This record gives sequence, structure tokens and C-alpha cells, in this order.
Amino acid sequence: MVKRLTRHGNSLALVIDRPVLQLLKIDAETPLDIMTDGDVLLVRPLREAERAKQIKAIRNRLHKRCGKTFERLAK
Repeated sequence: MVKRLTRHGNSLALVIDRPVLQLLKIDAETPLDIMTDGDVLLVRPLREAERAKQIKAIRNRLHKRCGKTFERLAK
């Protein structure tokens, strides 16, 4: 399938056809993970388990970096 980007304000948008959205079980509320290696663009739905894992990793990084500040703010 060949697609072209469309103008959306000052940005460009990729329109995904309904059959593809239905196949992947994606709707307007589904968070998408967008990655690139500098040559290829990969867009994939971010499922609940993956989101929870990413959120936990972010929380752990924040706790390591700012844990003492969070403790002081909680008091």
C-alpha cells in the first residue's frame, strides 16, 4: 500500500484506512508508539501491558533521579 502525507495545519498527517484500523483494533483513542532508525518509520499500537511496562520504567527512572524531592513534597 502506497500512501502520501496530507497537510494538517502546519504539520503533515498520515491517513490510515479504516480496514487497516479495524484489523489492528486501533481507534482515535489508541496510543501509538512511533519509532525510527533514521530510515524506516514504524508505527504500532501501544497495548495496555506495554504501556504499563513503559510507565513503570519511567516511574523508576524518576524515583531514582528525584525520589528525595518527591518525599519532601509529600510531607
